[in-house]
Amino acid sequence: MIVYDLQCRGGSHRFEGWFKSSDDFASQRERGLVACPYCGSADVDKAMQAPRLSRKSNQLPEPSSAGRPAKPQRVEEPAEPAAPVANAPLPPKAVELMHKLAKMQEDALKDSRYVGQSFAEDARAIHYGERDAEAIHGETTLEEAQELLDEGISVMPLPFPVTPPDSTN
Repeated sequence: MIVYDLQCRGGSHRFEGWFKSSDDFASQRERGLVACPYCGSADVDKAMQAPRLSRKSNQLPEPSSAGRPAKPQRVEEPAEPAAPVANAPLPPKAVELMHKLAKMQEDALKDSRYVGQSFAEDARAIHYGERDAEAIHGETTLEEAQELLDEGISVMPLPFPVTPPDSTN
């Protein structure tokens, strides 16, 4: 797993994302699956971050110039509260909210038809009256989604990834 610090361009919110590989991140971003958890923007990039280097378990801290281990330095409390730590348990209200969002998405998808990669084309056909109106969901690029919005066609990313019906066991 690779952990990236991510940042949305619109609101400049920073958050963390976990991906199988850098290609996985690029693929998910291209398909509009990576969105800011604060503002929902899918215009997300990797943020600048320090390399995460760890010391080998058999290495001791570097000694000070006097040959003694360095004294721990006093750390000043930050003026602003720190951002939530990714490996800390979520607050119960956040867990409850995520469960409600997942249930809402599940209910919405029951009444929606999966159209796969033809989402943008099908959404246009429905919007312009070339096809009967129905709720659909599928896959599209960020650019196609923006073009749909520019045409006045309402679209939004789903909060949680969806497995295409033909990919399930």
